[in-house]
Amino acid sequence: MTQQDIHPDPTRTSPGENAPEPPAHQWFGSREQSAAPTTGIPVQTPEQSPEQAPAQTGQASPTQAPEAPESNRTFPSYGLGTPDANQQRTDWYGTPATGGNGGYGSYPPPSPTPTPAPKAKPNRGLGQMTAVAILAAALASGGTYAATRYATPAPSSSPVATTQSNGSTSPQVIQGNASAPDWTATAKAVAPSVVSIAVTSGQTGGQGSGVIIDNQGHILTNNHVATGAGADATISVTLNDGRTYDAKIVGTDPSTDLAVLLLNNPPSDLVPMSIGDSSQVVVGQPVMAIGNPLGLSGTVTTGIVSALDRPVTTQAAESPQGQQGQLPGTQQQQTASDSVVTNAIQTSAAINPGNSGGALVTADGKLIGINSSIASLGSSAGSQSGNIGIGFAIPVNEAKSIADQLIATGTAQHAYIGVSAGDTTVTDGNSKRQAALVQSVSQGTPAAQAGLQAQDAVIAIDGKPIDSSEALVANIHEHKVGDTVTITVIRGSQKQDIKVTLAARPG
Repeated sequence: MTQQDIHPDPTRTSPGENAPEPPAHQWFGSREQSAAPTTGIPVQTPEQSPEQAPAQTGQASPTQAPEAPESNRTFPSYGLGTPDANQQRTDWYGTPATGGNGGYGSYPPPSPTPTPAPKAKPNRGLGQMTAVAILAAALASGGTYAATRYATPAPSSSPVATTQSNGSTSPQVIQGNASAPDWTATAKAVAPSVVSIAVTSGQTGGQGSGVIIDNQGHILTNNHVATGAGADATISVTLNDGRTYDAKIVGTDPSTDLAVLLLNNPPSDLVPMSIGDSSQVVVGQPVMAIGNPLGLSGTVTTGIVSALDRPVTTQAAESPQGQQGQLPGTQQQQTASDSVVTNAIQTSAAINPGNSGGALVTADGKLIGINSSIASLGSSAGSQSGNIGIGFAIPVNEAKSIADQLIATGTAQHAYIGVSAGDTTVTDGNSKRQAALVQSVSQGTPAAQAGLQAQDAVIAIDGKPIDSSEALVANIHEHKVGDTVTITVIRGSQKQDIKVTLAARPG
């Protein structure tokens, strides 16, 4: 399985020529069901039910008038035939009627005998009557409670305004029911903060997404979106309400695939996105992706966080037109130096080409990631098949750190430890595990100063498992310059922790 960046094909000759045809729609009408066949068995109605009929005890009920002699009585006609030789009649279900005083569905015996009047029942005591009354009141109260409980509507979600660290006011959603998010409220809150980006150069171009991060008009997006049509490309940004503005690049960072744009003459009513904390995200958490897939602006999809700290490598090599980014449909020469390694958030929310640079948000409307790439099945299975349920986003903590640096200086520094590493398998106690094997340590680097050695097998950083050299690089990229991390290694047969203070990568 490989990863591909999610943005459109820049080889199209105009913004609309390579747009996918709208999918054919199949009408799924409802099927008519035939009425149930008639069985011939009479249907009991509320007016005549077995519970309401007198019991077949041979006694009249207290309120029943004395029966007349058979000669003076008439029998209802049920179409059941005439009495047989033994003066038996047949009830509704074909069984012989067994004596009784006009039981439900049967005829009375041919020679009824007088029935004595029912004996009077002794009066209930006061205690019995009180118990019955209390029981009835309790049952009534319980029914009222149940009706009230299930009739009460679920708490509604409500938007609130929050102030960001940069002074911007951003929308947020307080969900009434965290276990069943109101995605309508979330979409309404975050949609004004997500934009569509069009990058064109001559007859080529592409589209992507971006996120408004402040009131000054700065847009956070992917590097492969901002630079997808070359250095001299024209960039336009369309807001959620349809207004379009020209934009310029403030700074790019190919190693993290992030970039910041700035609107020319931005409006005063921009709505920045509320920034969340990606370190608090958990697997299984519901999330929403919003962006401009395939040119369909304002598209939202929902899913969950499928995995965290997923090492993902994408390529940002030069295309034949000199463009950055692995663009669908182009042949590119890829080199290791062009690799972008991300400790990504994996999500099941559907993202497709054009979602690049868009937002991955929580149910309360907070940005936790910048959607950047999707997994593909490879060329043999159709690498341009789009979403297969595995998408990746750059954690917002890393993205925000890079964006702040790009806005301040136009460039970004990156933390490093100063080792080269490969993949290995080591023995850890009674089991084996995969790890990143330190192959060499450069002099004067944070790794050398901390005492890391060649042949050390790195198995964790700050308690997070490291199972490959790619995971080692992705984890270090996630940290800031000056952070101190605890690297767990297996040296020989001994496990030990080594603290390393990260420095800025030269150049």
